[in-house]
Amino acid sequence: MKKILSRAVTDGLSVTTMGLGGTGLGNMYRSTDPQDAYATVHAAYENGIRYFDTAPVYGFGLAESRLGEAIKSLPRHEIVISSKVGYDLVPIPPSEMTPQLWDDAPPFRADFDYSRDGVLRSIESTLKRLGTDYVDMLAIHDPDEAIHFAPGEDPYARSRFREAMDGAYVVLDDLRAQGVIKAVGVGINQWQMLSDFVVAGHFDYFLLAGRYTLLEQEPLSVLFPVCEERGTKIVIGGPYNSGILATGAKDGATFNTRAAPAHVLDRVRQIEAVCDRHGVPLPAAALQFPLGHPAVVSVIPGARSVAELTQNLDYMRVNIPAALWNDLMAEGLVESGSPLPLGAAA
Repeated sequence: MKKILSRAVTDGLSVTTMGLGGTGLGNMYRSTDPQDAYATVHAAYENGIRYFDTAPVYGFGLAESRLGEAIKSLPRHEIVISSKVGYDLVPIPPSEMTPQLWDDAPPFRADFDYSRDGVLRSIESTLKRLGTDYVDMLAIHDPDEAIHFAPGEDPYARSRFREAMDGAYVVLDDLRAQGVIKAVGVGINQWQMLSDFVVAGHFDYFLLAGRYTLLEQEPLSVLFPVCEERGTKIVIGGPYNSGILATGAKDGATFNTRAAPAHVLDRVRQIEAVCDRHGVPLPAAALQFPLGHPAVVSVIPGARSVAELTQNLDYMRVNIPAALWNDLMAEGLVESGSPLPLGAAA
């Protein structure tokens, strides 16, 4: 059985190469039983995972509260928690709740707020929900106001870059200097704006959801070289591109939160065919592929049950032959020059 290794984010902070993403704990798409949430966190710890990511907006506080409840019985000094700032959770009457990403969520709306006061309030609320007196890593969340982009949409169409740098970044940088937090980052679903953040400040990590996966390698030639030069590490969220790399190219498969278009379905079928030739499950290849890049320190698939977590762990432990990666590259299914996971031939 493969041990879950760790990689350094900063000189004094490392994360396990597989972490637990918090969206499932926050009732993303459908409700998660609280007891299942707690059991999932405990199972992650028991299986060697020491990195847990969350955010205030995940379930409007649910994900942080559930993680906090679960870690009460765990040694806090052994685990790393990352959360985010940039959303202000505003209480609203239940009658004003509208259908949204978070199922059965408490009555709040999420307003963007990257101001100094807003960020400090957000951190204080996060600590209360987590029941801890510190968070190891904090990221500026969604400075483009988007969880996804439509095909061809300008990634800068909605930008709070300046607000984020003038407000949130200054606060987080100061807290890092004081030793209150150990790492400062940005959490976003696009790579283009990260190319501006990486040179605008001193960022320890970026949490990039999707965009560097078995299906997409666009950041490879532009963003990642600068990250390597400046020592900014990458955490990969959404390694399954929100579904299709876990389910395969089947009816109803989702790609980056939307129905997968025909050309994506076709490409996934081709990748699946290569995986089948080598006897490797598609999700195993998807989960392990991003870790081939030296800037990537962790992949953090979400899980809402022990069964889902166990499946992800099994995928991470699959021994993948170098020939599979080489075949994918030879057939043009992976960007030429993509660093291949450890053990693969160049």
